[in-house]
Amino acid sequence: MQHAYYRYTREELFRNSPKMPVQILPDNAAVFRALAEEMADEIARHNKKGERTVFICPVGPTGQYPYFVELVNERKISLHNVWFFNMDEYLEDDKTWVSIDHPLSFRGFMQRTVYDKIDPALVMPPEQRVFPDPLDPAAIGKKIEELGGVDICFGGIGINGHVAFNEADPSKTNAQFLELPTRVLEISRETRAANAIGDLNGALEDMPHYCVTIGMKQIFAARKIRLGCFRNWHRAVVRRAMYGEKTAGFPVSLLQDHPDILLRFTDYVAALED
Repeated sequence: MQHAYYRYTREELFRNSPKMPVQILPDNAAVFRALAEEMADEIARHNKKGERTVFICPVGPTGQYPYFVELVNERKISLHNVWFFNMDEYLEDDKTWVSIDHPLSFRGFMQRTVYDKIDPALVMPPEQRVFPDPLDPAAIGKKIEELGGVDICFGGIGINGHVAFNEADPSKTNAQFLELPTRVLEISRETRAANAIGDLNGALEDMPHYCVTIGMKQIFAARKIRLGCFRNWHRAVVRRAMYGEKTAGFPVSLLQDHPDILLRFTDYVAALED
């Protein structure tokens, strides 16, 4: 079966009534900068009112973090009342976190690229930098509820439509999929292959088989969702996200009903070819 939306030109992406709000920006840097500015502005706005800020944060996309660090340090934005809940982490075969010095560790990435780069006088304490725990996956949902919910969930989209590591599962109804909690699961072949190309120069045999991921339940409950796409294969992914039918077989499509979602991508992704 041929799907017409995969052949939509840049102009047709807007002309045919997309099911998800989108913003096309000139290049990858503009997408990452927009994500970083929204992060910084939301924190500054909450700080001014004496309120906490709660984010769900990805390690993919990651290009927003250098801009975010720069904004925090230049504008002296305190993160003392900010909570970062990271989406996911790779696991060893025994279902424990990969070590923090593992080249694929999301915990290691956040420490080196974000927390170690922020002025120590501004950065949030370690207990407010939370990753889902494979030994107690329910803890993260409980903490989010205790804090009053998530202000913004930032993220990307996987090649099979996954958000965080919520892998496609067409055996579930849409309602069932949106109720999935934080959990340990096996990473799909498609995701392992795509991530091996992007992160390990194609070394598929070294890609972990398991992960722990924040649930679709926590993601959909966020007050705002902001997604960024920038790879060449995102050309098909964003078109299906914008125009495809809602299905647990392509999880991001289930976010079409979210009341405050925005998908940002580049002219490169909007184009059908280089």
